[in-house]
Amino acid sequence: MFSSHDHTPTERPVRRRPRALAALALLGALALAGAPAATAAALPAAQQPTPPPPVTAPAGEHTLEQSDVDAWLDGLLPAALDSGEIAGAVVTVVHDGEVVTTRGYGHADTGTTGGEAVPVDAEQTLFRPGSVSKLFTATAVMQLVESGDLDLDTDVAEYLDFDVPRRFDEPITLRNLLTHTAGFEERVGGLIGFGDQPVVLRDALAEDPPEQVYAPGTVPAYSNYGNALAGYVVERVSGVPFEEYVQRNVFEPAGMTSSTFVQPLPAALQDRVSQGYATSWDAPGQFEIVGTPPAGSLTSSAPDMARFMLAQLGEPGTGSLLEPDTLDLMHAPALDESTLGGLAAAPRMALGFFDESRNGHRIIGHGGDTQFFHSHLQLYPEERTGIFVSMNSSGTGGYATIPLREAVLQGFTDRYFPADDDAAVTPAPGVTVDQATAREHAAAAEGSYVSSRGVQSNFLATLDVLSPTTLTATEDGRLLITPGPGATTPALYEEVEPWVWREVDGQRTLAMRVADDQVQAIVYEGAFTLLPGQPERAQGVALPVLAVSALILVVAAVAWPVGAVRRRVRKESLPQGTGRVTRILTKIAAIATVLALVGWAVTVQTVMSLQDVPEASLRQLQIVQAVGVLGIVPAALQVVGAVRHRQGWRWVVGTALVMLALVGVAWFALEFRLLAPSVSY
Repeated sequence: MFSSHDHTPTERPVRRRPRALAALALLGALALAGAPAATAAALPAAQQPTPPPPVTAPAGEHTLEQSDVDAWLDGLLPAALDSGEIAGAVVTVVHDGEVVTTRGYGHADTGTTGGEAVPVDAEQTLFRPGSVSKLFTATAVMQLVESGDLDLDTDVAEYLDFDVPRRFDEPITLRNLLTHTAGFEERVGGLIGFGDQPVVLRDALAEDPPEQVYAPGTVPAYSNYGNALAGYVVERVSGVPFEEYVQRNVFEPAGMTSSTFVQPLPAALQDRVSQGYATSWDAPGQFEIVGTPPAGSLTSSAPDMARFMLAQLGEPGTGSLLEPDTLDLMHAPALDESTLGGLAAAPRMALGFFDESRNGHRIIGHGGDTQFFHSHLQLYPEERTGIFVSMNSSGTGGYATIPLREAVLQGFTDRYFPADDDAAVTPAPGVTVDQATAREHAAAAEGSYVSSRGVQSNFLATLDVLSPTTLTATEDGRLLITPGPGATTPALYEEVEPWVWREVDGQRTLAMRVADDQVQAIVYEGAFTLLPGQPERAQGVALPVLAVSALILVVAAVAWPVGAVRRRVRKESLPQGTGRVTRILTKIAAIATVLALVGWAVTVQTVMSLQDVPEASLRQLQIVQAVGVLGIVPAALQVVGAVRHRQGWRWVVGTALVMLALVGVAWFALEFRLLAPSVSY
């Protein structure tokens, strides 16, 4: 058996995280999310990390009591942490109004930078739960709904002191914000940083907000900005800073004495927080400052998270946060077919919670990730049960926590709440989908899709071409989805109801919204939607155009000086009619275009690594890119001159290829917003 003090790593050289795994950095940037595995889709296929081997957790007939849970966790976690290169973890379980167990494993400080290693203390060590913070924000909102100070369906403009970006006439409501359906695009810049300066919430939200790209209520698109906006509504209506409101009205009533949203940490808590690691062999990272605190800045202990779960379950004597009717409202699906259409057939968001039901048992929860911490909380309202797990490292390849969290959470369900029968994984009674219909629907869904949780207004729109999701219809009417929703590997789905699909040998479910036999959207996990990709933006179109164009320009840039040297040696002159000015301008444009592409590649990598890129640098890149676009004019004149003066087919072809390459890159730059007015990422 292993305890929090027994899992001691042996001496081993410090190993650095591969920088090529840009998706791990984007995990932190886009993180604080409920579905961290989906972030892997940000990488091109060639760079997709090899997923770690699955972690298995035994299932069977077991009693949910401390001795059994401790034995199960002790048999699962220490070895898994070691093989996954995760420094430490904590788990707490509640049931029937009591804390069943709280277990700590591994180290809060590995000692890799000197000093003694410090084991995780299950009672005292603080972790950073990332987007699990959103449940506290939602709780604060629901308290003010309960008191009558807020209304879920009133336009938030009534509560704000600044204008929220709008493209649509429909109101943006708190219901939208808590279900990730306000329609905002993703925002990466400023999401996670470092330093010792507190965040001013209003400034973070009002200064340069993301654009609204979907009609409210219609397209689930996970949004840290939207949740943080709900937190600011709490601040505005209550009249106190958000962090103070949660301290007074959530932490104190629930007895959470070791929790805070404050950044940097209050002095009394600073020495208790775990270090965060890429892997257990790396040096620790800096304390992360979340730029939108309500969306992810919580720091808490496992016992405090147990108290929160008990309060959310409405257990007597655990601190009354919400009345039973309000808890029921918060835990129920919050949107219906009136706005979601066919998407409502899949598991839907509650008010802050994801529907994570399994084995026929209703489970609500939320995951959370920062660059270093990876956590998840689940509640079983009918069974009066909850489980929270948090890890302080990303682990092998940046993804070791994904299968391990699934092993803990799904293994817990399978062990203590197994399916009563096959009803949990079969179509609803009376619903059948014949194979011919399934084949027809699969064929209609076939194609390339992009995530609704993306960027449309600036240069990060390029991520769409790097991370498509491909749906391929099989002969038997199933869908092979690459990568699978919420996963890093392909997954096979079968239709169980019209336009509702379930993972083969799994329990993930997705639903499609269809109009005129065309798939408009595919939703999974409540807050994530796949949208049909535009044909011109398909990976098989955009990347070849960009690659071939760039190659031509690089070859031309090398060929020009080589040709000049050769002509000088041979004492040859340029063909008659070759204009000096147009020739020089074309060369400048070609070189500028190549430099711009290199600059954009470095910039995207930098942004994905959570390093700030100054606006001035982005504007300079746009100027260089614009020089390449304007160079199409002299390049075209070069082609005309070569034809008019009959300079020979080599000159005609050469100048034409350069012009076409400039046109190809210019198209890419315009299509993927490299020259967009906004450079706010």
